[in-house]
Amino acid sequence: MEEKYLDVLTPGPDESAIGISKYTGPETGIEKDLAEVLADVMCVERVSIDGHFFDDLGANSLVMAHFCARVRKRTDLPSASMKDIYRHPTIRSLATGLANAAPVEPSVPAPTEVVTPVGTVRYAVCGTLQLLLFLGYSFLAGLVADRGYAWVSAGSGVIDIYLRSFVFGGIGFVGLCTFPIAAKWLLVGRWKSREFPVWGLTYLRFWTVKVLIHANPMIFFVGNPLYVLYLRALGARIGKGVTILSRNVPVCPDLLTVGAGTVIRKDSFFLCYRAHAGRIQTGRVTLGRDVFIGEKTVLDIDTSMGDGAQLGHTSTLYSGQAVPGGQRWHGSPAQLTQHDYLRIGPAACGTLRRAGFGLITVLQLFFLYVPLAIGGAYMLVTLVPALHNRLSRSTVDLTSPALYIDALVLSLLLFFGFVVVGLAVMFTVPRLLNLVVKPDKVYPLYGFHYSAHRAIGRMTNIKFFTWLFGDSSYIVPYLRGLGYDLSRVEQTGSNFGTEVQHENPYLCSVGSGTMVADGLSIINADYSSTSFRVSRASIGPRNFLGNNIAYPSGARTGENCLLATKVMVPLEGEVREGVGLLGSPCFEIPRSVERDSRFDHLRTGDELRRSLAAKNHYNIRSMVFFLLVRWLHFFVLTMLGLANAELYDSYGHVLIAAFLVFSLGFTAVYFVLVERGIAAFRTLQPQVCSIYDPYFWWHERLWKVPDTYLDIFNGTPFKNVIWRMLGVRIGSRVFDDGCYMTERTLTTIGNDCTLNAGSKIQCHSQEDGTFKSDRSTLDAGCTIGVGAHVHYGVTMGTGAVLAPDSFLMKGEEVPQHARWGGNPATETRVAPHQPEALTRKG
Repeated sequence: MEEKYLDVLTPGPDESAIGISKYTGPETGIEKDLAEVLADVMCVERVSIDGHFFDDLGANSLVMAHFCARVRKRTDLPSASMKDIYRHPTIRSLATGLANAAPVEPSVPAPTEVVTPVGTVRYAVCGTLQLLLFLGYSFLAGLVADRGYAWVSAGSGVIDIYLRSFVFGGIGFVGLCTFPIAAKWLLVGRWKSREFPVWGLTYLRFWTVKVLIHANPMIFFVGNPLYVLYLRALGARIGKGVTILSRNVPVCPDLLTVGAGTVIRKDSFFLCYRAHAGRIQTGRVTLGRDVFIGEKTVLDIDTSMGDGAQLGHTSTLYSGQAVPGGQRWHGSPAQLTQHDYLRIGPAACGTLRRAGFGLITVLQLFFLYVPLAIGGAYMLVTLVPALHNRLSRSTVDLTSPALYIDALVLSLLLFFGFVVVGLAVMFTVPRLLNLVVKPDKVYPLYGFHYSAHRAIGRMTNIKFFTWLFGDSSYIVPYLRGLGYDLSRVEQTGSNFGTEVQHENPYLCSVGSGTMVADGLSIINADYSSTSFRVSRASIGPRNFLGNNIAYPSGARTGENCLLATKVMVPLEGEVREGVGLLGSPCFEIPRSVERDSRFDHLRTGDELRRSLAAKNHYNIRSMVFFLLVRWLHFFVLTMLGLANAELYDSYGHVLIAAFLVFSLGFTAVYFVLVERGIAAFRTLQPQVCSIYDPYFWWHERLWKVPDTYLDIFNGTPFKNVIWRMLGVRIGSRVFDDGCYMTERTLTTIGNDCTLNAGSKIQCHSQEDGTFKSDRSTLDAGCTIGVGAHVHYGVTMGTGAVLAPDSFLMKGEEVPQHARWGGNPATETRVAPHQPEALTRKG
């Protein structure tokens, strides 16, 4: 990191505080060396060895991260981590703790972590073939849609239209479901543990199957017995009575074994593959009978759990880890615990009940939803004059003002009609359904109560509205309208971010004065393989919750807590109050430090009222602006659709395929231009400011630019092109399988890096009322594991590896070719497990 950027985020300490505190000089050589390093980092003459790093010396976690990095570079000093800093918060105690620690052997080199650069020609050829496959799939979809529409439109009368819609829709749905299955068996056969380079022909087959599996409409049946049948058809070995609630589909299902009675909670990764150092490695994930997998977990390749084993929420099994039968593990990496995460008893839910639920779902789908979708689309075309007149015209006039007027009226009605009707439905229908689901009562799965519970979750977790209202004062009335209990709100203008999810909004309580960053998932439903129960989840007052947190009911946290990013919220022990919690499993850290309270005067009194009013006005303009941005995008697509309708008789299915391709390309370019336009095509600079600084309000606008379209380009060279357009300093031949970067122009990615699914590079943090941002840099050949989180101010050296689900804290410096892992991440000094994939190279 350049010194000038470090100076922005780590201004000089409070000299008066240091001067007032009693000075105690070093007594041993290690104390002297550590004190000199810390004084140099803090730009002061000396520090007391008995001075508390945070309370007395005025340091913060970023300062201490740089201190740890300096210490690790000294060969004459023992290595120090941030966990050591929090456990031993003075020079004297740190020196004693490091001296008493077990001797650390040098880390063992990993021969497989060296990236072999792929030729640019092969990289370009792979991208070209991926594009051709997409064009071919679009052409096939256009052909089927063209023939189907022509056949349905030939019907006469409502009954005939319904029957034709039923036949065509049913055949089309079955085709969409079976085509990926057939393609998997034809292109791959049965997956085995192996390794092969990215951007080759083997990878092309892998990518094709992965995309088709993810595009399969069966993904909408997660939590339904039909989804288990789908995975079995793909080759997975799954026993009876298994409940899977995660939408992360295993791409190599032949390598997945799940015993009877197992439960896998939502947002869990069990992909049976990983990308590592420019290669794809596939491996087995084996779960025994009656296993429990918590929310936001990651199971790496070559992992296993015995019968009756449990893995708690926000936890990880690294490659080679095996949980013995009957044991309970949690943490990242997972370790033994005594806490029982299966908190609900069984209910009567046999094979007949599961089969009946699946059959009812199929009947609803084929006799109701599919005919309504197909026939409804036809009736829309018939009844809406703008569409009917254009389909019935024999001439084409793309310059006619009527085309644009029709598109304008239709897009306005559909887009803003969705907003108004959507809010009305969300605030009413789930409340009625909630009347039949009683809290703290155990219900069997796959019945009426389960259907009502799932419908409540689906209808109240629509991301569009949290995107619209989040990061503003208006998220509070929105969440209250959904059913949240928000006590007496202390409005800050940033009470919640844009990503908040729950399982039942009517059982979510948040205390007064609490602020929540993005990625909160409130777990207020418990599941077994046969039953479920909803219960209240309560977040205490005056808390601050960082990013990507799973917060369960029964959490042992109370008032005035700081829950750090990716923390594993505890379910056992005493209730924590007035402290911070970090890591998985969590440990205590200071709730706040003096240096991070420099803007607290803006959070009270007249200053708060003036600043909040100004922020509210700014946020209203932002909300209106982005509604118009999204409507304009929809308007252009509507206009193109109407133009296609005029040309339909001349070009038919070719035009449908062209519309699909153009829509994707236009969406990417459009939102890239919106984001770069907001930033005036300039790069961001490291910042530290109050959330009431107009800069922060402007920065929030960048987070609101829609970017879900990026997922379509995962695993292709086109993802790197878009990142460059967005301002990321990204090298050549980077393999991005689903990484997300929040501040694009503050991120630097070197050549041949490997970024896994679910990973995130976040170049900012918001702690209470303070916003901070800084650059993060990954040098050439780095690997970021599945679900890993990289914070701001981070540097990873050439060839460095960050293990799955790790949290690399702000300011960390990872040496080249080092292996780090854990939450928080530290250097891994044991020899890495060699996956079975390394014995089979392709």
